[in-house]
Amino acid sequence: MRIFNTYGPRMHPNDGRVVSNFIIQALLGNDITVYGDGSQTRSFCYVEDLIDGMVQMMATPEHITGPINIGNPTEFTILQLATQVIEMTGSRSKIVHRPKPQDDPRQRRPDISKAQEVLKWSPRTQLKDGLKTTIAYFDDVLKDQSVRAMLINAAPQGGAFVAP
Repeated sequence: MRIFNTYGPRMHPNDGRVVSNFIIQALLGNDITVYGDGSQTRSFCYVEDLIDGMVQMMATPEHITGPINIGNPTEFTILQLATQVIEMTGSRSKIVHRPKPQDDPRQRRPDISKAQEVLKWSPRTQLKDGLKTTIAYFDDVLKDQSVRAMLINAAPQGGAFVAP
């Protein structure tokens, strides 16, 4: 299996991934850091869909080999994700742009045709639905003052979080 951009409840709040970064920044009322103009695209696979794909793969006969991509082929711009997170959290966060790193890919989109054909698998969870449960999870995590303090102290000047 080749796993693509998975998100959902139980992510580490300081793992450095864009979904958790944006949600934490919004819930803390910090600026949302977007690199470049935000037009680069990503696809986001909700954790339950990933697990379903993994179970489907484990249930295949031995002659089925990979790699088989498990992810969501629906693309969103980073700017769309930031806007969606601000809207869904009710945050007053502003989007701030920072220079885009040279190695930041323009697009990340898995080809899941083999998963659809061999596993009869496709992701089912829409981004908005997955974000709803992920935001609720992080909102609950931030009720712990020690976690909140760790995240506030971990945010560098640019407002983005980096994995410890």
